[in-house]
Amino acid sequence: MRILGISCMFHDASVCVIEDGNILFAGHSERYSREKNDAYLNQDLVQEALSWGKPDVIVLHESSKLKKQRRMQQLNWSSIKSAFTEPTAEDWIKKFYPQLAGIPVTNCLHHQSHAAAGMLTVPEDWREAAIVTIDAIGEKQTATISTWEKGQRIMLRHEVNFPNSLGLFYSAVTAAVGLKPMEDEYILMGMAAYGKPKYKVKMDIHLFDTPMEELHNCLKTIDMSKGLPKSFFNDIDVEDEQTKFDLAASAQAVVEERVLSYCRLAFKYSGGSRNLVYMGGVALNCVANSLIYEEDIFKNIWIMPNPGDAGSSLGAAALYYFESTGNFVNWEGPYLGTNIKGQWPTQKFLESLRKGDIFGVANGRAEFGPRALGNRSLFADARGTEIKDKINAIKRRQEFRPFAPIVLEEYANEWFEMPAGKSNSPYMSFVAKCKKPDEIPAVCHADGTSRVQTVNRNQHPDLYHAMRQWYAETGCPVVLNTSLNIKGQPIVNTEAEAEEFAKHYKVKVHVRD
Repeated sequence: MRILGISCMFHDASVCVIEDGNILFAGHSERYSREKNDAYLNQDLVQEALSWGKPDVIVLHESSKLKKQRRMQQLNWSSIKSAFTEPTAEDWIKKFYPQLAGIPVTNCLHHQSHAAAGMLTVPEDWREAAIVTIDAIGEKQTATISTWEKGQRIMLRHEVNFPNSLGLFYSAVTAAVGLKPMEDEYILMGMAAYGKPKYKVKMDIHLFDTPMEELHNCLKTIDMSKGLPKSFFNDIDVEDEQTKFDLAASAQAVVEERVLSYCRLAFKYSGGSRNLVYMGGVALNCVANSLIYEEDIFKNIWIMPNPGDAGSSLGAAALYYFESTGNFVNWEGPYLGTNIKGQWPTQKFLESLRKGDIFGVANGRAEFGPRALGNRSLFADARGTEIKDKINAIKRRQEFRPFAPIVLEEYANEWFEMPAGKSNSPYMSFVAKCKKPDEIPAVCHADGTSRVQTVNRNQHPDLYHAMRQWYAETGCPVVLNTSLNIKGQPIVNTEAEAEEFAKHYKVKVHVRD
């Protein structure tokens, strides 16, 4: 059985191909169209997916019918107009993809696809789990708690519905400080380290209609479809830079508190399960994720490295496969996209580090998810005091933006205060306090934390062995790792794009040794 999962029509469209439980391919539309967060299917992406064979069935990540119903009920002209004029995923496929004609099309629900993308890829044989999904909005749901019991199916236990949305709240603050909502939320998270949560109480009073102790309503907000109320900004100068940092810190504090509260509620609904699957766009907030680990309610936490809508193409296909066979998919890691063939450039990687260069690597299969994990990365020596400013200039990012460290897994706890004593973080899912900030200043944020990525010999053998050699030469098991792209642009996907990046931005990009 070959299944084509599709997530599209809102933001960050993607596809995934699963055959007999094996994930053959998964990729993002933006990497092909070169339009950041492209919401629509791309012909080249679909063709690459079809190169793995014609699917027996197409599974969409949400219900177009229920989404249209919700828009009709919003009682504002913009939503009602979009309900009638915007094409559905089914319309889009039928009109623009004749090569998919004749293939049966079905769908699951938005939060089901999120939950399945997490639960059906867990790296352990979990017999039970609490499943939390928090995002901006699906058909109507904006946060859900489900449980996995006795390996049978994902059971919905609690839901929060639109217009109450923690994800839309965070996006509204993102817009309020002058950033792009549904794209720049991760920048808002980084800004929070430079501010104080002085507006948190005001946010709680103006935005939230229930107290925190009422756990069943712990995510309720005002109608976030209309953004933040004008009254909230009385006496607030949103043009002032420090005020923007303080608003970011306040929004971050709200999200952290509410996410923790919802996870506690999930623990109760699951009957005290020590396993947590956490998905949805809000699960990309690695600062909040760290607090879930430190809470020490859950012994095992799994955040699939593409927890947002793009990951739902995998979730939709995985759910269909499970419902057809009773089996999980085989998760072997996020390297699922376009392949740049050839030996990973270990020697060139080391030579560039020795020279003190800032350089890229584009080799192997592209990462499925928003974070580069060694195959489409920009690297540098983390020990340089000027490296952060230089890379931010190359990438055309704000000067305050931090960079992530990649560290040999066996030395992670020696260099970072990993939450709850964890020893690995292969997908940059949380932040950790750096124990040696003076030695690796390029990867330490203003609050002293780092979004850690660990690497071991099984996860990425070539990168691991290169870093072992770097450690032998320098005594430092850490290297700066960021995505191979410029702000506002998708990550490099192909060899031709890698060559163009090198030529245009005057940065070496190693494709193979």
